[in-house]
Amino acid sequence: MQAKRTVVIGFLGTQLDNGKGAARWEKWRPSVALTQHEDKVIDRFELLYAGSQFDNLVRQVSQDIASVSPETRLTAHQLPISDAWDFEDVYGALYDFANNYPFDPEREQYWIHITTGSHVAQICMFLMTEARYFPGSLVQTSPPKRQSMGNPGSYALIDLDLSRYDQIAQRFTREQAAGVAFLKSGIATRNARFNGMIEEIERVAIKSKAPMLLMGPTGAGKSFLARRIYELKKSRHQIDGKFIDLNCATLHGDGAASTLFGHIKGSFTGAGSDRPGLLRSAHKGLLFLDEIGELGLDEQAMLLKAIEEKRFFPVGADTEVQSDFQLIAGTNRDLGKEVAAGRFREDLYARINLWSYALPGLAQRPEDIEPNLEYLLAQYGAETGERVRFNKEAREHFMRFANSPAAAWSGNFRDLSAAVTRLATLSEAGRITDTVVTDEITRLKRLWQHQDSQADGDEVELADIMGAEEASRLDLFDALQLQNVIRICRQSHTMSDAGRKLYAVSREAKAKPNDADRLKKYLARFALDWDKVCSGN
Repeated sequence: MQAKRTVVIGFLGTQLDNGKGAARWEKWRPSVALTQHEDKVIDRFELLYAGSQFDNLVRQVSQDIASVSPETRLTAHQLPISDAWDFEDVYGALYDFANNYPFDPEREQYWIHITTGSHVAQICMFLMTEARYFPGSLVQTSPPKRQSMGNPGSYALIDLDLSRYDQIAQRFTREQAAGVAFLKSGIATRNARFNGMIEEIERVAIKSKAPMLLMGPTGAGKSFLARRIYELKKSRHQIDGKFIDLNCATLHGDGAASTLFGHIKGSFTGAGSDRPGLLRSAHKGLLFLDEIGELGLDEQAMLLKAIEEKRFFPVGADTEVQSDFQLIAGTNRDLGKEVAAGRFREDLYARINLWSYALPGLAQRPEDIEPNLEYLLAQYGAETGERVRFNKEAREHFMRFANSPAAAWSGNFRDLSAAVTRLATLSEAGRITDTVVTDEITRLKRLWQHQDSQADGDEVELADIMGAEEASRLDLFDALQLQNVIRICRQSHTMSDAGRKLYAVSREAKAKPNDADRLKKYLARFALDWDKVCSGN
């Protein structure tokens, strides 16, 4: 196979390539030197320059290259660059050159020379090569350690396929891993789905300023994660402003718009002075609006304009104000259903739904209870200065309960955090005993029983789901069992999640438990499926 021809594309060095008389050969000149290497033939040199004032230098360099490397054909290209230090000017000229140049990668290899030219030109050459407008490798030339006539110095090729540079690739991997660990507060979570989600959030947080939607039940950690995203972006110098956190469920009536968008003095009764509002306070920062589904339709419309245009009207104002903020929204509602019901604007939902993530509750992450337990104990110790640990029996007792069907964790991580605080506070000489654990389990069961009694206000009506006639044919035993199964289904995010709860004990005896399939077959006995029992229709 015939070897590819080597083609160099580089700028004329108006200073480095200059030289007069015979003494110029005692000086290292990068463009000429690149053609002097005995081990490498440069077949063609595309010499770029700006301005006719350099025509004489171009002719001199062309003649000198011809004298040391007759095999090299040099073509000079005067580019329409008026200011070699103007980024837009230089990049535009190079872009046009690259678009019109007859690249032939099948027969030629291209070396993009970045030793000569202004710093702006060198940066643009790098960017154009990285983006593959120049389909080649960068070449960096260096002078000899001791200047001598005919010594061309050295050259090095830089391949922009960073995956081939082990140290760079390893450093990038370490940086990404550090970012993921930061978002998780260093908690060694074991849930594969959650870990995969956090890895994607890390990449999105670093690269994007688009809105993000965090979905999940109360206490799943939406606010905590939003703050960690802010701190990660700030540590990378991607954000300068404040972190503003608001639960939209606390907004009521006319005060909602004022709180978010601000108001001017006298705009309504009680407006004794101007108020900037939270959106302006979040300028150059991050605004986290938790429970965004609680916003009224008017506020939703104003928020959409603020997101898209970065400006809005404060209440009572005739003049718009500006705020460049990044939005993270949180919700425990199904906003898709809220849109269908007319309670949430479809255009706002589309705008904030570009990056959406469903945070699983604690019951859906049983393998993460233990590492979070360790984290919360360490956090308690840091805050109080007291080191607290479980004794062996107490720890085993608590973990058995925490992973059992009896542990509802309806408040998710808030429940776990509260439990750890109580356990640590009641510990004896820094040791959590089995007695303390037993009392805490009783307390949690009582808490969840009360919450369940409130949540059970909506009874499962089998007649509404399967028809009155079919429901009447069920034995009381089957009817009661089916009602409870349906209730668990409606409290779960997926069929697998519901199956894990319903078959928590028997699944341990199976090598490959398929909880979703078992639940599917159970429902099929009554001519039901997942969608039907969860929708209630």
